[in-house]
Amino acid sequence: MRRDDSPPETRRLHLSRTFDEDAELYDRVRPGYPPELYDDLAELTGARPGARVLELGCGTGQATVPLAARGYRVTALDAGPHMAEVARRNLAHTPAAQVVTTDFESWPLPAEPYDVVLSATAFHWIDPAVRTVKAADALRPGGALAVVRTQHVRGGTEQFFVDVQRCYERFDPQTPPGLRPLAPEAVDGADHAEEVARSGRFGPTVFRRHLRDLTYATSDYLDLLRTYSGHWALPQPARDGLLNCVAALIDGTYGGRVTKRYLLELAVSPRH
Repeated sequence: MRRDDSPPETRRLHLSRTFDEDAELYDRVRPGYPPELYDDLAELTGARPGARVLELGCGTGQATVPLAARGYRVTALDAGPHMAEVARRNLAHTPAAQVVTTDFESWPLPAEPYDVVLSATAFHWIDPAVRTVKAADALRPGGALAVVRTQHVRGGTEQFFVDVQRCYERFDPQTPPGLRPLAPEAVDGADHAEEVARSGRFGPTVFRRHLRDLTYATSDYLDLLRTYSGHWALPQPARDGLLNCVAALIDGTYGGRVTKRYLLELAVSPRH
């Protein structure tokens, strides 16, 4: 099976567009974020009800809905028309939130700056040459860039994530041999903090982290995998083979249920 030798920027754009292909599934199975994360956001940014929030890559509203429920005035951007349509439906009774179908790179900044620019599990899809500097341009002095990163880390049904690598190595040519989830303590946000610092537009980045275990039945776990860009981008025969292999492992060895451990990392950087 041939490896994808396309340039990284081309691959980033291609993968970022896969989410829009089944927005309803994404909305149904992608987990949101715990209330504690929004408490941290309010504490670290100082944002109070009525604050103006610009959300980058809102998806179907996993973060937008709770932000609006806390009284923030949200402008939410997403490049996927189907994702944006579902987000509007989820926010139909929330007049303080507006969903705009666009990518951040080409979106014209309004005259009035924002108090917070937030991107929840989407900042890495934005052009690295644009995202940090334009986020600063969108903020008022003293405003804050808040980036949430979600990572699968060691824990949960730990042996499953060792055993399942055989399926990935067989059906996904991009899989490094022997890949394992990192321990939570081995994950740090140094790369993000360094990127923000290089812009010269922000003060030091502060982090808050939360661990979360979610348990999935086989069919639910397969649906989750179908929303991941790397899985969706596989040729259909390889994708079907991978999912069948994963299902057989869960049902045959793990009693039809597995638990996945997530590390949610909130990084907040104040604008100079």
